[in-house]
Amino acid sequence: MKFLAVLLAAGMLAFLGAVICIIASVPLAASPARALPGGADNASAAAASPGPQRSLSALHGAGGSAGPPALPGAPAASAHPLPPVPLFSRFLCTPLAAACPSGAEPGDAAPGEREELLLLQSTAEQLRQTALQQEARIRADQDTIRELTGKLGRCESGLPRGLQEAGPRRDTMADGPWDSPALILELEDAVRALRDRIDRIEQELPARVNFSAAPAPAPVVPTALHSKMDELEGQLLAKVLALEKERMALGHSSQQQRQEVEKELDALQDRVAELEHGSSAYSPPDAFKISIPIRNNYMYARVRKALPELYAFTVCMWLRSRSGGTGQGTPFSYSVPGQANEIVLLEAGHDPMELLINDKVAQLPLSLKDNGWHHICIAWTTRDGLWSAYQDGELRGSGENLAAWHPIKPHGILILGQEQDTLGGRFDATQAFVGDIAQFNLWDHALTPAQVLGIANCTGPLLGNILPWEDKLVEAFGGATKAAFDVCKGRAKA
Repeated sequence: MKFLAVLLAAGMLAFLGAVICIIASVPLAASPARALPGGADNASAAAASPGPQRSLSALHGAGGSAGPPALPGAPAASAHPLPPVPLFSRFLCTPLAAACPSGAEPGDAAPGEREELLLLQSTAEQLRQTALQQEARIRADQDTIRELTGKLGRCESGLPRGLQEAGPRRDTMADGPWDSPALILELEDAVRALRDRIDRIEQELPARVNFSAAPAPAPVVPTALHSKMDELEGQLLAKVLALEKERMALGHSSQQQRQEVEKELDALQDRVAELEHGSSAYSPPDAFKISIPIRNNYMYARVRKALPELYAFTVCMWLRSRSGGTGQGTPFSYSVPGQANEIVLLEAGHDPMELLINDKVAQLPLSLKDNGWHHICIAWTTRDGLWSAYQDGELRGSGENLAAWHPIKPHGILILGQEQDTLGGRFDATQAFVGDIAQFNLWDHALTPAQVLGIANCTGPLLGNILPWEDKLVEAFGGATKAAFDVCKGRAKA
């Protein structure tokens, strides 16, 4: 019986120790030293303190380093009413290692935890600051990349076109045609030239700038510089004006010399013609005609004198058509660079006769279908595009808005008998004139009806002040013939 009582007492003590361990586990997490009742000695406190190497299995009575519980009859049990310290240290130390691991002494556990918490907070703050710095650096790197990309684009746009178009373009950071040694050397030369320019600009600038000093009277230098520039500009302008005057004087002198040379050439040509034809074959300058016997695209006559710019004109001629009623063709056409139909007199097929000026058309009430000689005059002025058409000295029609305000361009080619599709050529046989042309004269103004009537009646013959009908000014080509003929005497015989 006594042995059973001892076993029962030991079991109750073990149960009581487990309850006390469970109850004291919460406050011992904050301060393990309080678990020992009555202020145990240093050896017992050290034994009761939790170690970092213990496991939570001690709460359930797992085996450990302590021995079996002491019997109630032992002297230690009689000295202390509570259970032995080794029994409680086994239950109190083991769970605290997992609850709050720390390498500090038992009396410094709470301050150590606060220091670790502060350390963790400071570490978290440092990590947050580092993340912010990394984010700012990434953004700065992105801006730098964009800036370098823009500069690279400008450098690429500034390279010679041959380098820009040499081979397919790929990523500039990859290996490809843009990484060729020649391109790298050229880029290095460009960078070196830019660096030299920057160095020169920095040398020209003041070496030091005193920001604290009072502003000096700097406007004096710009004022002197501006005055010097104004003086130089005045001298340059005076030189330009002098050169312009010299150029105008040279132009006038060259024009006079050209006119004198032309007069001498005309005189020589007259003398040569007189010697070639003999004195018996000589005729007045206007006593001839141009004959085109058949319709083709190679017989014509060309006027060898260039026309000036005209704001009005009157053209008169004697015509005899031999087309047989199939249209008169083109008695004359005047073409200039860029405009083949500057002035054209044309009758195609059964259409009425037309006057073209700068590709603008006016129909003329004229008829030449009787195979006889007829005197034709056409007057035009750029003001409002007014025009008048005369046949045999009588006004047959007039109108306006024919190429109004368009001046006749100079330095063209005047062809008799063919219509020009290009400057001086590309004739069309269907538009060729067949017959005779005489007394083709051109004035730079509109003749009066009385003057036109006098020319048609042969009572007041006039020569054109711009283009007179003279043998030396008209040249026949392609089989067209030039023959002496006085229209006022010969038209009745023809």
